[in-house]
Amino acid sequence: MFYGLLNLPWWGMVLVTLVLTHITIISVTLYLHRCQAHRSLEIHPAVSHFFRFWLWITTGMTTKVWAAIHRKHHARVETENDPHSPQIFGIKTLLFKGTELYKREAKNQETLERFGQGTPDDWMERNVYVPFHKRGILLTLVCDLLLFGVPGLTMWAVQMMWIPFFATAIINGVGHYWGYRNFESEDASRNVVPWGTILGGEELHNNHHTYPTSAKMSVKWWEFDSGWFYICLLSFFGLARAKRVPPTPVILKDKTQIDAETLCALIANRIQVMTTFSKQVIKPLLKSENRAALQLVTQFRAQLQAIWNKTTASQKELIEALHEWCEQAEKTGVKRLQEFVAYLKGYSLQTALS
Repeated sequence: MFYGLLNLPWWGMVLVTLVLTHITIISVTLYLHRCQAHRSLEIHPAVSHFFRFWLWITTGMTTKVWAAIHRKHHARVETENDPHSPQIFGIKTLLFKGTELYKREAKNQETLERFGQGTPDDWMERNVYVPFHKRGILLTLVCDLLLFGVPGLTMWAVQMMWIPFFATAIINGVGHYWGYRNFESEDASRNVVPWGTILGGEELHNNHHTYPTSAKMSVKWWEFDSGWFYICLLSFFGLARAKRVPPTPVILKDKTQIDAETLCALIANRIQVMTTFSKQVIKPLLKSENRAALQLVTQFRAQLQAIWNKTTASQKELIEALHEWCEQAEKTGVKRLQEFVAYLKGYSLQTALS
């Protein structure tokens, strides 16, 4: 009985542990994150409840608490009210005490009431998952010991450490500290690769903070979002439906006029537009060390950004402001800026989901 009822070899226990922890991370990213926290994904009730049960026996986390803390993270990102920002608490704190930060915020009733709305509140949640959230962990321990014997204790420990380490420390910590950025989001989020299979796509953190309501976290052809793979698989069987994905810019080379369609397309893709401006206009001038031109295009970037922020302006006023910005940019004589204006005018509309 030393090796339990299944009597697996060592490599079999390693394989089982990896499969079990993989199911856990998929439960977090599909159910807690994309479905509950951001409402970007609809999941069949049977599959949804499986995820709830699985998270109860493997993490002890409850839906309302997790969703509330994560929503607050987005709403207060990189500020003193952010529950887990390495920019505020320091990267060492997130790596080694991230779980403590989560537990502390979980006790904040204001956070739960303000950011935890719309999460499950049925009989199971009220009478089992919430009041006995630690009992599921003990159930897993008993099962591991029965099935795998004494080594099952190590397997159980790995299961318990998986989310606190990879989700809390790596995603919340490293994902706001090290890595590459596809977009100039207003926070410090980074993409951390090549951990796609292990982290379920959650490592594409800069993509997620740029498009938090997207069910798909990959944007580059070479980025792999394993969570999106499972969404597609569930969708094939009618068990899930992605509500939103990142917008896809459509650039028409023969389009040369600023109109209502241009404005709508630019606003929908404004983050890509500003990122492209930095890559195609600012960075080349930085390399050329043309300080006068660099100062000029930096001013134009701020003016373009200001157009998006005119929330009270009418569509006609925004089109006129954009048209004037393009005219002034073309008159500067800065080739990179002139090329960007031509690129800007080519923006057209495309639906987020086909």
